[in-house]
Formats: sequence, structure tokens, C-alpha cells
Amino acid sequence: MPQFNAALVPAPDQVVVRLVGDTDLSTAPQVTDVLTRAAELNTRQIVVDVARAHFWDCSGLHALAGFTRELSAAGRACRIVGALPATRRLIGMANLAGRLQLDGVPAAAADPAATRGTHPAGAPAPRAASRRPAPTRGAPAAALGC
Repeated sequence: MPQFNAALVPAPDQVVVRLVGDTDLSTAPQVTDVLTRAAELNTRQIVVDVARAHFWDCSGLHALAGFTRELSAAGRACRIVGALPATRRLIGMANLAGRLQLDGVPAAAADPAATRGTHPAGAPAPRAASRRPAPTRGAPAAALGC
């Protein structure tokens, strides 16, 4: 089982929270704890780097969405950077795209599915890739009650 780690990197105007490993039901309390510690530093913005958080389930995403909502209510911001395509897809499947800000834009605007099928003018359309679903661990988002 991959180990979970979280680190706080404070700066004058923002705090970066780096999440590494699986973010799931067993680690959601740790995610909530590190996000709470980041909020206590009272910066205007908190950046959550998820580039090395390779697996998410709904409990981890809901912890992040709840934290984002609380910061927003206090006039502060939470920005998520480094989200892998699988993380972005799960955010969409969990109907959290309107609540999370990915790489500086709302997740709904950053959804790679929104641009699927587009290509530069005059360029041939790319060949369709295999439609086999990517291997997943755990149940789909709908089955998890996201």
C-alpha cells in the first residue's frame, strides 16, 4: 500500500500543501488535518499540489471540496495544481468541478473532456484511441456515492 505524506511549505502570501500517495477514506483525516494547519497560517491563498497524489476516492475529494468552500466563505482561495488526468476525471464524475479551482481556473473549465475532439484548423483529426477504460482501483465514483 503506498504511503501517504503531506507537507506544508509556507510563504508570505500563500501556503503550498503537497499531497503524496493515496488520498482515500483511510487518509482523509490526514488530508483534513494538513489543510486545517495550512488555513491556520492565515494566508489569502492556499495552493494544494496534488501532482504526486496518484489515487483519489470521494472521501479525499470531498475533504478538499469542503475545505475550499470554507476558505471561500472567509474570502480566501484554494487552488489545486498538478492534477493528473485521472484526478480531473474523478472530479468531474463526482460533480465537484464547479467547486474546485484547478491550476487557476474552475475545474469545469479545465476539464480535458471539454476539448475532446477538437484539433487545429486544417489539421487532420487524430485517430481514435482505444476506448478501453483505464485500470482503476476501487469503485467508480457513482458507486461510491460521490
